[in-house]
Amino acid sequence: MSSAVGNIKHQSGAGAVIAEIEKRTVRRVMLRLVPFLMVCYVFCWLNRINLSFAALQMNKQLGLTPADYGLAAGLFFITYAFLEIPSNLLMSKYGARRWIARIMLSWGLIAAGTAFVTGAHGFYIMRLLLGAAEAGFYPGILFYLTLWIPASYRARTYGLFLIAIPLTGIIGGPLSGHLLALNGVGGLAGWQWLFIVEGLPSAILAPVALYYLQDKPQDANWLPPAERNWLIETLAAEKQVIDSREGPGKTQPIRHALTNPTVVLMALLYFSNVCLVNSILFFLPQIVKSYGLSVQNVGYVVAIPSLLALAGMIWWGRRSDRKQERIGHAAFANFLAALALLVSMLVADPILRGVAISIAFAATLCMVVPFWAIPGSFLTGASVAGGIAAVSAMGVTGGFLAPYFVGYIKGVTGDFKAGFLVIAVFGLVVSALFYIIGSRQQRNRDAAGA
Repeated sequence: MSSAVGNIKHQSGAGAVIAEIEKRTVRRVMLRLVPFLMVCYVFCWLNRINLSFAALQMNKQLGLTPADYGLAAGLFFITYAFLEIPSNLLMSKYGARRWIARIMLSWGLIAAGTAFVTGAHGFYIMRLLLGAAEAGFYPGILFYLTLWIPASYRARTYGLFLIAIPLTGIIGGPLSGHLLALNGVGGLAGWQWLFIVEGLPSAILAPVALYYLQDKPQDANWLPPAERNWLIETLAAEKQVIDSREGPGKTQPIRHALTNPTVVLMALLYFSNVCLVNSILFFLPQIVKSYGLSVQNVGYVVAIPSLLALAGMIWWGRRSDRKQERIGHAAFANFLAALALLVSMLVADPILRGVAISIAFAATLCMVVPFWAIPGSFLTGASVAGGIAAVSAMGVTGGFLAPYFVGYIKGVTGDFKAGFLVIAVFGLVVSALFYIIGSRQQRNRDAAGA
């Protein structure tokens, strides 16, 4: 009897030790990787969307119509989508740190070079080059984190990493407003200073990424041996479980990912989400400027939705991990974003419209936190890289269509309302379909794995 009690105590003590190792390991990995990757992504996002502020001066100086501007904003996503999958697969083959550094160097130089375009055609070319340079960074980071973070911690980890997006709004909005105020300094327009000052830091960070990052946990000399071994064994066990359930993925990993019905369904929802967020991002400064504010004050007002998103993303990611539920969380956030955008176009009061747009923007970002934890739950290895890249590539085409569509409608009708309404209704329908079909697919996978 005493021997049995002793065994139970021994097992209990061993479990407590493992739990403590798990807690320390995950915390150490997150503190090592997430803050640095957040900084990189802040500059990535800033260089992608800062033309929304540049447009306040640049459109008039370069003679861009609303349709020209919308086309230029969207062209980024053409080359971005086309090169997304090849870039992510090359990252998987050659290692994350080299590929991430290469991406950052090229996009930083191109972003800064945009300051010297002299007309619409030059602007179009630079946007195409920027999309080609940046392709693979975002899905590459998401794939990279699957190599380091166990599945049960991924939503909160993605949530922490992705708060770089609202942080960009909080920091970048006021910063962009003040850079525009440098109009005429050194013989350059304010929008030119904006592109230069916000572009060059990415190129400077590239060699830092090359030195700071490692490709896999086996290379993590900064982890104590016990923690490093726990992480390697945990990730290997998760891969084994998924491989045993998803047999075809072993022999045809990329093809398996690209033809998986869940990947296709995810791409449709992500397309809707990208349409929503880019419609708001690329035109919000112009909407706020129409209220009669100065360019500096526009920057501060535009930061308000990002503050709301910052809190929402952290809470939504933790809730998704606690419930261990992804599909419903992603579908609801996207549905709320579409509904709030719809409401913002139906109310006349500027304050109510601002509140609704803030909720819409925050909800679009909350959606991606649980959303990107889904691929790692049914794909492994190269399938994860290919699946994430496929979803991102198919989805970001909305980044081209939405700005161009909204800009074109604005040029025809003189208002943003009709374009936003179409995108909002589409988001409502897709969110409902994703929840209904996605939940059914998840139940089938759970039954197959039981």
